[in-house]
Amino acid sequence: MRRIWLTGILLAAAAAAGFLFLTERPLTVAVVQPEHDVALRIYGLGTVEARILSRTGFEVGAALASLAADAGDSVARGQELAVLHSAVQEARVARAQAAVAANEANLAKAEAALVRARVMLAQREVANRRLQNLVQRDVASVQRAEEAQRDEDVARADLAVAEADVAVIRAQSLDAAAALRQEEALLAHHRLLAPYDALLVARHAETGAVVKAGDPIFTLIDPATIWIQAYVDEERAGQLAIGQPGTIRLRSQPSAEFHGTIARIGIESDRVNEERRVWMTCADCPAEMFLGEQAEVRILTGTRTTALMVPEVAISGFDGHRGMVWTVQDGRLARAELTFGARDDRGRVEVTGGLPEGATIVAGPPKGAAEGRRARISEAP
Repeated sequence: MRRIWLTGILLAAAAAAGFLFLTERPLTVAVVQPEHDVALRIYGLGTVEARILSRTGFEVGAALASLAADAGDSVARGQELAVLHSAVQEARVARAQAAVAANEANLAKAEAALVRARVMLAQREVANRRLQNLVQRDVASVQRAEEAQRDEDVARADLAVAEADVAVIRAQSLDAAAALRQEEALLAHHRLLAPYDALLVARHAETGAVVKAGDPIFTLIDPATIWIQAYVDEERAGQLAIGQPGTIRLRSQPSAEFHGTIARIGIESDRVNEERRVWMTCADCPAEMFLGEQAEVRILTGTRTTALMVPEVAISGFDGHRGMVWTVQDGRLARAELTFGARDDRGRVEVTGGLPEGATIVAGPPKGAAEGRRARISEAP
């Protein structure tokens, strides 16, 4: 009986010793060390895009007669890319040209009639004045004088009609000329020209196909406007500004690092993914870029001479500004609420306030931590 009693005491003592060892032995923890010349960067994931991209086609519809370019070609501004069948439109141009020629002939005829009417009026005026003088001297009859006055009035009316005919035909000539220019413009629309120095990305139709007005025939880009469109978490986007520098890594060249600057920040965020778009130009990217290729960007938003950077995983209840961390003070663990500022691309946040005097921040959530438990500081990770 005594042996059983002693065994029980020994077991209880061993359990108590084990419990005290597990709960009171010092925990070994890593703490955050101050860093110098800290670069604050924001990570973004995006793709290679072109600021100037056009899906170009004809302003009229017809069958494609020929195509002079293909995907991958570089073309100069004004270079012919494609031609539509234009026989019908050429006939319309010829008809408009004939109408212009006919109006020119009619105008010449009307102007000749105008000259004749002026001559006739001058002749009638002279005859009328002579007869009116003769009537006053009783040499000619009143009837002849009245007839001369009537002839002058008729000649004057004929002149007015001739002048009106010339005005009408001149207006018709302007209309015919405008119609000719319209038909010539429509004929010009049967040729598709490059709107700027461009690189052809895709060809969407082949010779013989009947296309409608506005159907895309080619997709082309201005290669000088290649940039990176990246998406940044809204929580970090508040630190972005136009002109900030950054580094770019292309998926096809993971070992190379290129440099660029922010050229545009989107004014509308993605409501589903809670991300903001930024566009970065690239100063030293390869000459050959591929649209849609995945790219990673790291944008430098600032630097700190000295900073305490705490991993976000070590912060509990973090709301973007405040959170709780474990600290080591006087050799024991304690909880502290800190305030935080800028973040970096390594999942860390800058401590801006709230750290008690003499305390150090635990770099990761320690297993078995409790308020007041002894802690031993190891080397920083």
